Amino acid sequence: MESSLKNVLGTTLIACCHKPKTGFYRDGFCKTGVEDVGTHVVCAIMSKEFLEYTKSMGNDLSTPIPQWNFPGLQEGDKWCLCISRWLQAEKVGKAPKVLLEATHIKALKFTSLEILSAYAVESQ
Repeated sequence: MESSLKNVLGTTLIACCHKPKTGFYRDGFCKTGVEDVGTHVVCAIMSKEFLEYTKSMGNDLSTPIPQWNFPGLQEGDKWCLCISRWLQAEKVGKAPKVLLEATHIKALKFTSLEILSAYAVESQ
């Protein structure tokens, strides 16, 4: 199996979320490609603290944008985050929990499995 379909555990990448539809390609998976300059590879479970933090940093994920078919995220929603934003939030104690099975292996080019595992939740 090609590495683009693997998660940080080295197993098959599972879907992060279909409601709302997430991922750079809006297919539910935290996949990435050359056109994804943000590297949306972390499957994160939104927390109130993270949503407030990312809004304060200029990326409002909680406000709906109907013309983009974006419902706005709420606490508990899963979403494919840019690895750089997740790491930025982690440094200030605002990083959301992650679903390792749905986090793309490319995340390991930017951080360690040990750090990601400290925020891991069980897949449902």
